[in-house]
Amino acid sequence: MTRQREIDSPRGPLYEKLTAYQSADYCAFHMPGHKRRGGDMGDPYGIDITEIDGFDDLHHPQEQGILVQAQERAALLYQAEETHFLVNGSTAGVLSAISACVPPGGELLLARNSHRSAYHGAGLLGAAVWYLYPQFLGGLGINGGILPSDVENSLAEHPGIQAVFVTSPTYEGICLDVRAVAEACHRRGVPLIVDQAHGAHFPFSGYFPEDALAAGADVVIQSVHKTLPALTQTALLHVQGELADRERLRYYLSVYQTSSPSYVLMASIDRCMEWIERQGEGLFAAYVERLERFRRGCGGLKILELAGKEWVGKAGVWDFDRSRLVISTRKGRISGHELSECLRRRHHIEMEMASAQYAVGISSVADREEDFERLGRALRRIDDSLEEGRMQIPDSKEEGTEEPALETSAAFTLGNALEQKKEWIDRKECRNRISGGYLYLYPPGIPLAVPGERLTDGICRKIEACMRTGQELHGLDRKGRIEVLRE
Repeated sequence: MTRQREIDSPRGPLYEKLTAYQSADYCAFHMPGHKRRGGDMGDPYGIDITEIDGFDDLHHPQEQGILVQAQERAALLYQAEETHFLVNGSTAGVLSAISACVPPGGELLLARNSHRSAYHGAGLLGAAVWYLYPQFLGGLGINGGILPSDVENSLAEHPGIQAVFVTSPTYEGICLDVRAVAEACHRRGVPLIVDQAHGAHFPFSGYFPEDALAAGADVVIQSVHKTLPALTQTALLHVQGELADRERLRYYLSVYQTSSPSYVLMASIDRCMEWIERQGEGLFAAYVERLERFRRGCGGLKILELAGKEWVGKAGVWDFDRSRLVISTRKGRISGHELSECLRRRHHIEMEMASAQYAVGISSVADREEDFERLGRALRRIDDSLEEGRMQIPDSKEEGTEEPALETSAAFTLGNALEQKKEWIDRKECRNRISGGYLYLYPPGIPLAVPGERLTDGICRKIEACMRTGQELHGLDRKGRIEVLRE
C-alpha cells in the first residue's frame, strides 16, 4: 500500500522554502560565489535545452562548435593548454583526473587531507594509496601544508607511484608550495594533480596566491561556483604538459559526467568567464579594497581573531588566501559552532562551516560593502559581549579536536576493503577494528577513517570529540554505530 501524506505547498515544499529564504534578510558568507544575487540569465527554463543542432555536444564537441569556443575562452583566461567545463562539480574532475593518470591497480600518492572524492577515485581503481601527511598548525587544530621534501622522499621510497594528488588551497585557505611539489614530481616523470576547488579566483588579482596551473601542476580542478559568480555544480578542469594522458582524461570525463549535461550550468560558466573577461580587472580591484577594509576593521577584536596571515612560513604554509575569513575563538569560552550559531540566530549571517576552535566564511567578488560591514558589526558586538561577560556560553572546548591529521595503518587497500563483508558496531567498541566505510566531517569532506584502515586510539578519540562538540560527522548510521570489516 502506497503511503499518502498531505502537502500544503502547491509549488513543492523545497521550492517554497527556498523562495521564502530568498526573501529573508540572511547574509551569505558561504558558497555559491554569486551570493544569491546578480543573476542576469533570465528564466532558466527558457535556455534549458538538449544537444540540438547548432549547440554542440559536451562529450563530442565539434571543431569550432559553440562549446569548444566557450572552453577555449576559459582556457585563455586561465592560461591553460586545455580546459573542460564540468557540470557534475569538481568531484567529476577529481575522479576523471585520477582515473586518467593511475591505471587500475596502480599507485597513487595522496595528501591525507584530500576531499573524499579523491579516495573514491582511488577505491574505484583498486589503487594502492601512499599518504602525504600535512604539517600541523597548533592552537586551532588546522592542518598546514604538505612539505615538498615529503613528496620527494615518498616518490623515492615508492618508485611505482604514477600520480601525486594534493589540495591547495584547503578549506581554511592554506596553500602549499605547489611549484616546488610540481618540480619534485616532474623530476621523476610523475603528473601532479591539484584540487584547487576553492581557488578559481586566484588568477584574477595579485592579492591572491599563485594558482596551481601557473605553478606547474599538470591537472588542476577548480569549482567556479565556490568563489566566483556561477551556479552550484559548475567547475573547470585544466590540463597542460605531456604527463597526463589527455585522451584518457576526455574519456573519463564522459564516464563521470551525466550524458545529458545541463546547458543552464554550462551557460552559467560561460557567462562567468565573459564577466571576468570584460569587467574582472576593475571588479576584482574593488573587491580587494573591500576585503582589506574589512580585515583592518577587525584589528580591534579582543576575544575573536581574524586568523590567517600569521600562518605563512609555518608548518608548510606557503601562502594564505585572504578572501577566506577564518575567525578564531581560541581566546574565549566559545566554540566555532557557537559563534556560527550566534551569527545565524542573532544577526542572520550564515557562515560556510564551523569547527571546535574557529568558524569559516567564504567571501567572493559578489559580496558588497554593506555585507562586510554587517559581518564586522556583528563580530564586534559578539566580541564586546564576550569580553564583558554578557554572553553566557559554557566552556565547550574539547580535548582531542586539535590533533593533527592522524597517521593511519592500512590493513587492506581501499579497493579490497570495499569488497569485504562488513558489520555495524557500537562506535565505543571499535578500537583496533578495521574501518569498513568512510567517516568524515562535512564540510569539508576530509575522511577521518577510510575503508581498510585500522581505527586507532587517536581516531577513536577524535570521533568522540567531534560527537561531543556537535560537528557534522558522516558515515555513522542513525544509531551512531560505525561500519567495520567483519572478523
